[in-house]
Amino acid sequence: MERNIRTTEDVLRLLDGLFAPDADRWTDGAASWWDAFYGDRSRPVPFFPAKPDENLVVHLDEGLIEPCRALDLGCGPGRNALHLAARGFEVDAVDLSPTAVAWGEERARETGAKVRFHRGDAFELTRERLGGPYGLVYDSGCFHHLPPHRRVSYLRLLDRVLAPGGHFALTCFAAGHMGSEVSDAELYRDGRLHGGLAYTAESLRWIFQDLTEVELRPMRERGEDADVLGLPFLWTALFRRPV
Repeated sequence: MERNIRTTEDVLRLLDGLFAPDADRWTDGAASWWDAFYGDRSRPVPFFPAKPDENLVVHLDEGLIEPCRALDLGCGPGRNALHLAARGFEVDAVDLSPTAVAWGEERARETGAKVRFHRGDAFELTRERLGGPYGLVYDSGCFHHLPPHRRVSYLRLLDRVLAPGGHFALTCFAAGHMGSEVSDAELYRDGRLHGGLAYTAESLRWIFQDLTEVELRPMRERGEDADVLGLPFLWTALFRRPV
C-alpha cells in the first residue's frame, strides 16, 4: 500500500505516471525519443532548417521586443536562439535532446553566434541554474507537448524567470488545423497525448490570463524558399508580464 502524496509536486509526478511511457515528450525520459527525431537531419521536417519563426522576426522588426536576456524553451537545433543572438540578445537555449543541442552548438560555431545551450528538463533547470530574470521567454513547439497538469509547472516556470515587464512568446498547434482536440479529462483516460495538443485562442487567453496580451494570431504562411518559417497551422502569441 502506498500513501505518498503530500505536496503538489507529488501529485504532478503521479499524474505523469498515468500516461503511457511512449507518450512522454516532456521529461528527461523522453530525451531518447527526441534524439531519434533529430537524428536524421535530411528528413523534410519544416523546422529543421535554420530559419527563425516569422512571428519572432516581425516582433523584433516592429520593436515589440528589444534585445535583452532571453530563454528559448525546447530550442531544438537552435534556429530561433541563433536569430535572437544575431539580433543582440543574450540567449540561454534549453532542450531535452543531446542530439538537438549538439546540432545547435554546431550551428553556433559555424555562424559565430553566442548562445548558451543547456541539455535538460526546463522545469528543473529553471529551478537550479537558469533562474532569470529574462526579458523574453520564447517557446516554439514545446508547450503543446505538455500534458494538462504540467501547465501548472509551466506557469510556475514563467513566474520564476520572466522579468516584470518582460515578454513571453509562444507558437503552438491551432485547434481545427493540427493537434489533438481530445478533452483534458479524456487524455488521462487514454494515457496519450496524440502527438501534441491543439489550443483555441480562447484557451490560450484563459491559461495565460495573468499576462497582458500583445498579439495572438495564426502564423503567417511562408514558402519553402523564404528565409523565415511560416506554418499556418500554428498559433503565435505574444504576452507581456505586468510591471
